[in-house]
Amino acid sequence: MKKQYQDEITNAIKACQKIDGINHIYFAACGGSMAFMQPAEYIINRECDIPATILPSREFTTRDPHDLGEHSVVVTCSHSGSTPETNEAAKFAKEKGALTIGIAFTPDSDLEKNSDYTLHYSWGKGTDASDLNTGVLYGFIFGLLKAVTGDAKYDKGLQALDDLEAIAERTRQQFGDTTKKWTSELKREKLIYAIGSGINLGETYSFSACWLQEMQWINSSCIDSAEYFHGPFEITDFDVPFIICEGMGVTRKMDQRAVDFAKKHSDKVYVIDNADFDMHEIDDDFKEYYSQILSGVVFRQLAEGFSYERGHSLEARRYMWHLDY
Repeated sequence: MKKQYQDEITNAIKACQKIDGINHIYFAACGGSMAFMQPAEYIINRECDIPATILPSREFTTRDPHDLGEHSVVVTCSHSGSTPETNEAAKFAKEKGALTIGIAFTPDSDLEKNSDYTLHYSWGKGTDASDLNTGVLYGFIFGLLKAVTGDAKYDKGLQALDDLEAIAERTRQQFGDTTKKWTSELKREKLIYAIGSGINLGETYSFSACWLQEMQWINSSCIDSAEYFHGPFEITDFDVPFIICEGMGVTRKMDQRAVDFAKKHSDKVYVIDNADFDMHEIDDDFKEYYSQILSGVVFRQLAEGFSYERGHSLEARRYMWHLDY
């Protein structure tokens, strides 16, 4: 990871340590920026007694959480740093006395101006995985957990960042042919459901809402594996396609149940099984947490495959950035 990013993370963690008892960590963002921070909420809720909640930026400000105040940490994210709702969330949190940390790609953005601290990241092909948004987020989260719990085990979570690029590239090679086959078979589908849970829920949502709906104009819905059998499974039929992300952690049983039912009643079930990921460099305590990054690698390959097979650029938009809304 770049020294600049390491220093920004260190400064943000030091600021968190100055709070006399953190009462809540909030995450607020929109779209893909919100989805990418979902694992942080999951990890914090699993690893320590500080409650964590993630909300869409506008939902955060309208809900006006009762406990939001000087003992709270609010982490926001916007790739451009210009998302209006997220900037309003940062300003709202600061007015309430909370410590605000913004995550952005663009330097000197509005979000940086509206945040007490900013974590920057790199983007684009050729970027080392540890310098991407999730690498920086994990550097912050595992560093913060070490600071607030005093447990040195989080050093292993941080060390995994050094191997992340090699692991991600290995995953790209492993699933390259598979994703090409899947997108070739699914290229004419008008609707594709995405199912996942736990640490993978953010990436599953991002695949459905961002990659399929926003960037490919394919009708889609993200279904939590835990909710599949409480209504959504009624749409399952022989010709209904599902892409299911099967985790390797504590929620795997839920995902497996969804896979088993879907395969029994649909001929179009495609499973990203996290148990197939080769993460031998990562300590067992952290494999579940890092698996969602690799799920994201595969989801991106699928999106690029759909773009190629359908002749539909991932940059094409009908409304976003073109209209006032």
